[in-house]
Amino acid sequence: MALTVVVRSGDTESPPTITLDAPRIVVGRGEGCDVLLPDPSVSHRHASFRQRGAEYVVVDEGSTNGTFAGQLRLSPQTPRVIRSGDLVRVGRVWLELRVEHVVPTAQPKVVTREIALSLVASALQAEGEADAPRVWVRRGPDEGKSVRLADFDQPYLVGRANNASLSLADEDASRRHVELLRRGSGVRVRDLGSKNGTVLGDQHLERDRETAWPVGTALRIGQNELAVEDPVADALSELERLADEHMREDEDVQPPTGEHGSPPEAASRHSESPGSAEGSGKARAPRRDGPGGGRRKAPAPAWGTTDLLVAILALTVLALSIVGTWWLFGH
Repeated sequence: MALTVVVRSGDTESPPTITLDAPRIVVGRGEGCDVLLPDPSVSHRHASFRQRGAEYVVVDEGSTNGTFAGQLRLSPQTPRVIRSGDLVRVGRVWLELRVEHVVPTAQPKVVTREIALSLVASALQAEGEADAPRVWVRRGPDEGKSVRLADFDQPYLVGRANNASLSLADEDASRRHVELLRRGSGVRVRDLGSKNGTVLGDQHLERDRETAWPVGTALRIGQNELAVEDPVADALSELERLADEHMREDEDVQPPTGEHGSPPEAASRHSESPGSAEGSGKARAPRRDGPGGGRRKAPAPAWGTTDLLVAILALTVLALSIVGTWWLFGH
């Protein structure tokens, strides 16, 4: 049985989702967590989901701001059973949990990092800050020139060509020297058959073969040394290093709404009173009693044909009795 975690915090029509099947799934802000959440209110190792037979439980790992099942704060190291559709909050981040028979996500470590990067990118965009990687010449004849890779899977040409995205004046560079692509969570570089070759770190690149360009590694083209900087990756690394932010005790973090603007059923289930039908997955039907809460009166029974004949006969006998009494005493 796998556990699907849907990150329901943030303004997005397609919330990030990852499916895992492991005895223990760690949620937190620190590097190495199975579900990486880049929010300062989330502790480095905030909570965990643990398999227990055919079900999962959620456990708070001693977090700073607590783990909540709906509106109920969990005691540290006290497991609580998860039902499919439940909402769990870690810090300010709401998670929707689904226990289901599905295939787990391939390469979960890569996917959870890409989810974290996408969340950071959305936050930077909301604040009006640049979120695209930038390639710049940090040393050489073309020092200071740069290009920002705004579009995914869009080739950016580097060389002496006039139409190059990053046009170089260095005579040792070819007209079409390398091609840069923003793909996934990083930048890739491909040598286009350059005259003098391209060196990434200490590796000579093969012609027409894409190679990942790690942040912090120099790319040498002729006499120029290029570097790549990624504001999203930098922001994520900074968030991973930060100390936990303490939330205010009166801070109200409302649960996410469903497709039609109403809270998901799981949120209603967690807020039900102890006497409610727990686990039904549906809100209780409204009571149809009167204002006093008493039992409803039974509807009046319908009259059949026999009842009607008996009533007519009784009325006839009563009328004859009245006429007879009047005749006897009236004469």
